[in-house]
Amino acid sequence: MAKQEDNFKNVISHAKEYGYVFQSSEIYDGLSAVYDYAQNGVELKKNIREYWWKAMVQMNDNIVGLDSAIFMHPTTWKASGHVDAFNDPLIDNKDSKKRYRADVLIEDHVAKIEAKIEKEVSKAAKRFGDDFDQEQFEATNPRVLRYKEESSAIVKRMASSLEKEDLADVKQLIEELGIACPLSGSKNWTDVKQFNLMFGTKLGASADSAMDLYLRPETAQGIFVNFLNVQKTGRMKIPFGIAQVGKAFRNEIVARQFIFRMREFEQMEMQFFIQPGTQAEWYETWKEKRMKWHLSLGIDAENYRFHDHEKLAHYADAAADIEFKFPFGIKELEGIHSRTDFDLRRHEEFSGKKLQYFDPETQENYVPYVIETSIGLDRMFLAVFSNSLQEETLENGSTRTVLKLPAVLAPTKVAVLPLVKKDGLPELANRLLEELQWDFNVTYDEKDAVGRRYRRQDAVGTPFCVTVDHQSLEDQTVTLRYRDSMEQIRIPMSEVAAKVAQEVDMKYWLQKMK
Repeated sequence: MAKQEDNFKNVISHAKEYGYVFQSSEIYDGLSAVYDYAQNGVELKKNIREYWWKAMVQMNDNIVGLDSAIFMHPTTWKASGHVDAFNDPLIDNKDSKKRYRADVLIEDHVAKIEAKIEKEVSKAAKRFGDDFDQEQFEATNPRVLRYKEESSAIVKRMASSLEKEDLADVKQLIEELGIACPLSGSKNWTDVKQFNLMFGTKLGASADSAMDLYLRPETAQGIFVNFLNVQKTGRMKIPFGIAQVGKAFRNEIVARQFIFRMREFEQMEMQFFIQPGTQAEWYETWKEKRMKWHLSLGIDAENYRFHDHEKLAHYADAAADIEFKFPFGIKELEGIHSRTDFDLRRHEEFSGKKLQYFDPETQENYVPYVIETSIGLDRMFLAVFSNSLQEETLENGSTRTVLKLPAVLAPTKVAVLPLVKKDGLPELANRLLEELQWDFNVTYDEKDAVGRRYRRQDAVGTPFCVTVDHQSLEDQTVTLRYRDSMEQIRIPMSEVAAKVAQEVDMKYWLQKMK
């Protein structure tokens, strides 16, 4: 656990030092769980957003986009269930006066048990070497089986208690497990209570006539209330989807783990409208499609896993998370939900308007079912960033810090470096820079020795460096250096753009999905 904490601290520190993420309002000592994306962070975030949008909208002829408003009529949230049921179980420690989510305390306890399993596997792998069969070991080792049984029983009991809203049993489970306040070590807990997560605000010029509104806690409802508008104006035929990227706001009890859990965050969601009765097939289809999207970025598949929900939300008949191995443990990255027809039927009921689809093939009207894919853009940012940050020991015994971002997502694609600041090299380098800027985000660096500049670009995540030297003046060739392998090749200046394009083109990366 200590190593995990150190790794995570390194991620946070690197994100600030290299212009990715800053604490919001830092000069005023910051605002809890609110962050600003800096000059490199905003580019990485934009590239992740565009990578998702191209795969989801541009590459699917039956999915279109939407950008709905953050403010919605307050009845929207009554219909969706958020006013009555959008709660988290809250528990206070009487001694430290700190407030926690009861379910997160229990999940953290389970994570410690899972860490014990990983430790057992790691020890066995070292002991048996190449002959180690992890699957067989996990299926037969008594200690691992005991840990798995223990964690499964805890998760099932918590899910059952939350579903029945038996908050007394949630507290009892915390006490039985001996869970202590992470800050003080105290086990002196209050009763568990429900806490609504929506931010309230008002719309209007005066307090007397102002309407009570909420900042939206999710982007999905903006899609549902526009279902018919999009379907009719786009002449869409079922099955079809509506995709959206936008801000959402939740008054989290305990917002923590850097940008993993924030009060203001961004979602990338797609609601896929289907014929009732076909949801099981489409649910599996979208699980497969979304996992392929993640793996297309070249991140090792062992960092991902599916987790089927023990406790289903009130609107779902099936739900799974794509979980990722973050520096602080395996946590939810994306959700795939079979939402049935709950949302459209509720909006029909509360608005008095029909939200049905006339199927020309079956000659019948019906309220469509929905498959949802929902991924946190900020969490995807953290997954990519933390997985990419590596410390490497080189052949000469020195070390380098390198941010091995997928080249397609890297904020800056190329750094142009004149070998020295004289002899006409800066002029030639700037000429190349101006040419590359038409196609890529490019930077120019002439300060310090070229080796030190390479290390700087490695740390910021730039996949390619182009060095202009005295030979470049003679034959118009340059040295192209690859960040990950540190390989250097000599190529004509005229071929740099094409060479880089091959490596950073979304088409090249997204074709892996097929």
